[in-house]
Amino acid sequence: MTQQIPQAPATEPELTGVRNFRDVGGLPAVDGRRVRTGLLFRSGHLAQATETDAEYLASLGLHTIFDFRNNADTSLEGADVALPGVLNINIPLSDPAEGKQFWGMVRTGNLDQLTELLGDGKAAARMSSSYRIMIEERTAEHSRVIHALAEDSVPALMHCAAGKDRAGLTIALTLLALGVEREAIVADYLESNAPHRRYRVQRKPEADGGPSAEVMALLSPLFEARAEYLLTAFEAIEELWGTVDRYLAEGLGLSPETLDRLRDRLLV
Repeated sequence: MTQQIPQAPATEPELTGVRNFRDVGGLPAVDGRRVRTGLLFRSGHLAQATETDAEYLASLGLHTIFDFRNNADTSLEGADVALPGVLNINIPLSDPAEGKQFWGMVRTGNLDQLTELLGDGKAAARMSSSYRIMIEERTAEHSRVIHALAEDSVPALMHCAAGKDRAGLTIALTLLALGVEREAIVADYLESNAPHRRYRVQRKPEADGGPSAEVMALLSPLFEARAEYLLTAFEAIEELWGTVDRYLAEGLGLSPETLDRLRDRLLV
């Protein structure tokens, strides 16, 4: 019997407590097909989803939610809201701004401290480095996600804290496996910069001077989606494996049969 997959509405919902939500359906693949709508979603965390948000998410018929946050994230933001009948899988990925001391400074540091920590391109360099590290060190986790999608885990929602870096990279790798055009992958990634999608920067009340323009300028590389970050990941794939095909086969262990199942499931 063919599984009846719920189709996402054509218009994007207005979610109050969930940032950066979107369906990646419609993106073009190089073979002329497109990603099916209603099967692959991405967002920021679901911890602050309202009752109405939760009702909408439940209406999508999700099979699996992949949460890439770590314990520090959930202690700060809270656990996801529970959706009936949905499998929740937590696969912590390295945080792009990893480290308790680092985040503590981001949330409380004054202008001089943040300038020392993040100025002169240090923040952007840290972000690019984190994407490279996720490519180098998180092949098992990314393999697990894509294998699950090829089997029975759709419709699926992937999220981290902001839905920009850990989820953004995992979505990008999934789209690479689907054969989605590189420009379309980057364009979808950059959608996280839309004002209504942006992660709300959290500065503690005791932070000296509050979120001044100077402070926000220093923090912005951490909270923006920049093409250079994702391109660093693509460059790391090519440096380590030579081609995307070799990365998928050797790095992620995706057989031709698994890729065919993935594409038949998620492309139309």
